[in-house]
Amino acid sequence: MTTSLRGWLSCAVLSLAALGLVQAQTSAPPPRPGPWWKVEPFKRDLGLTADQSARIDKIWEATRPELRQELEQLSTLQEKLSHLLQKDADDAILTRQIDRVETARATANKTRSFMLVQMMKILTPEQRGRFKAIHDRWLAEARSSDNPLRP
Repeated sequence: MTTSLRGWLSCAVLSLAALGLVQAQTSAPPPRPGPWWKVEPFKRDLGLTADQSARIDKIWEATRPELRQELEQLSTLQEKLSHLLQKDADDAILTRQIDRVETARATANKTRSFMLVQMMKILTPEQRGRFKAIHDRWLAEARSSDNPLRP
């Protein structure tokens, strides 16, 4: 993977909220969270074409069932770990469960990251630059203390 693509992947990973949702601040009124490739102000600022949006949506729809299943598995494993912690389980048992949780988390993150890479490949280099600028604005606003979506 090239350094440039790695940078865009990092940007995309940070900019998409759980399951690929993002809130992008633009000159228009603040959009509601939703799939970034469908939010009109974001699409306009990015210069996203209908074809690009459809292709990105296809990637999302193809990946969503797998990602949902992986996140459900992660949740189940985390609940089990929580119960073990409450029961003051043996360290060896806790270690095995922590390993399971972290493996599940890594699996879900890999799936999500690969999905984001595929989405970013659809954008032109110019759009990737715009995406980064929009992402940076969103991050700056999200970090403000009055924003409930603070990362």
